[in-house]
Amino acid sequence: MNPQVTDYINNAPAEQKQIMEALRQLIHESVADVKEEFKWSRPVFRAGKDFTYFKTAKAYLTLGFFDFVKLNDKQNKLQGTGKDMRHIKLKKISDIDREELQEWFKTVAV
Repeated sequence: MNPQVTDYINNAPAEQKQIMEALRQLIHESVADVKEEFKWSRPVFRAGKDFTYFKTAKAYLTLGFFDFVKLNDKQNKLQGTGKDMRHIKLKKISDIDREELQEWFKTVAV
């Protein structure tokens, strides 16, 4: 665990802290040999390459995905206009769809 990522999580508002702790755990459960880095003022997770990140905002948490074109986004949750990246917004812990996110992490990590 990267201490800068831990500090970022610990300094977030309570609701976002809870979401980030759950996501961090899910990422580590989903992807073998995942590494945590702190880039662009946010936690970034990599397994050979960067595949996901999260970032706090005032009213939600942004969970971003590199190589988003690989994802099966049946419900059109992904937002953004970037060429290689898209994100979802999480406002509460119940917004986390563990099964879907686990599949997405595995897909973009390869």
